[in-house]
Order: sequence, then structure tokens, then C-alpha cells
Amino acid sequence: MRIRVRRTGGFAGIERSAEVDTSGRPDAPEWRALAEKAIADGRHIPPVGVPDGFSYEITVDGKTVYTADPRLTEEQRGLISRVLKEGA
Repeated sequence: MRIRVRRTGGFAGIERSAEVDTSGRPDAPEWRALAEKAIADGRHIPPVGVPDGFSYEITVDGKTVYTADPRLTEEQRGLISRVLKEGA
């Protein structure tokens, strides 16, 4: 499973993106469960965010959804954090 996160916005407007390929990882089932929950609650068009908030584009195996602060679900927040931390 390929998971890509793109974060835009914020006070400085700096874009950041990262991608994780879970193929062959021992924790792949955890990633899959988290990713499936995160994209289930996403929108198919970018939502209107709040001033200086972040907007996110989450792509899992070619399916893209959008979300923005402060309306992230717990699963979205967890997935975004993990991908931006571990992704290259």
C-alpha cells in the first residue's frame, strides 16, 4: 500500500509532502487499518480551511481525499503524523 500526504497552508504557507510504501513491512496491517479509516472520513473536494490552518491531501493507492484543520478525525491526524514523520 502506498500512502502519500501533502500538507499546505499554515502561517508560513510552506508545503510539505511525504510518502510511505507499506509493502513488506511487519506493521503493514496497522497502516492499512489506519489508512482505510482516514480516507473513509475524507472529502472528495478540498474543504475551506481556517486562516493559518493546514489543509491536507491524503492519497492511498491512488484514491485521494481532502481534509483541513480543525476538522481532522483522530485517524486522519494519526495517519498524517506517521506519514510525515516516517515518509521520504
